[in-house]
Amino acid sequence: MDLCYRRTGSGPPLALIHGIGSRWQVWEPVLDRLADERDVVALDLPGFGASPMPPAGTPAGAASLTRLVSEFLDDLGLERPHVAGNSLGGLIALELAKHGRVASATALSPAGFHNSREAVFERTSLRVTVRVARLLAPRADRISASPLMRQLTWSQFVAHPRKLGAADAAASARALAAAPWFDDTLPAILAKPFTGGERIEVPVTIAWAEKDRLLLPRQAPRAARAVPGARLVMLTDCGHVPTYDDPEQVARVLLEGSSV
Repeated sequence: MDLCYRRTGSGPPLALIHGIGSRWQVWEPVLDRLADERDVVALDLPGFGASPMPPAGTPAGAASLTRLVSEFLDDLGLERPHVAGNSLGGLIALELAKHGRVASATALSPAGFHNSREAVFERTSLRVTVRVARLLAPRADRISASPLMRQLTWSQFVAHPRKLGAADAAASARALAAAPWFDDTLPAILAKPFTGGERIEVPVTIAWAEKDRLLLPRQAPRAARAVPGARLVMLTDCGHVPTYDDPEQVARVLLEGSSV
């Protein structure tokens, strides 16, 4: 299927996959840094951002998203690109690696490593977040213009919300509110934790945000154990969406993870 995407740079191909309710623009803080050394493709997942919904009858969840992203990469002629993702995107990156579809995978605070109590917390937090986003979307520009309001509305996702520009905050809020596949995707990805990491044969980097307030950092060692041989790093002073907190640190991890 046709997905919305941004392609820039030159070098080995690197596909970037956002988290649930997000959009490709979440990678903008690191794109210029990556484009100097990589052919970067930042995409909107089906049913998120500016990408359309998948064909009718497509079941929600990581399996369908992985297949659709794989088909999209095929359409671009990218046989075995490097891939990196954040949150849901990190889970998809690991699934692509498990299927031998990529040259390497870098997962930033990936979904799929929760226990039952954490799943309840994540489900509740994200449901509240999307309801608030839908309520405030018509006033997103005015609300996001205030640094204090950005601090209040984005602190669960960004360690330093004031680094998130007003225009980006407003556009991201509207994208979350309007994402048509959010409601079906959330329970689907929480219902089935990631498995099969022992089948991955390509280099994997798991980079967990030190100040992640959604997917708690205690999940990081769990994820590393689930993918034998994975390199585990912590993103210092970063929140769940780390590209806004420290673009230089995130870009360095992405380049290192895709250097094989």
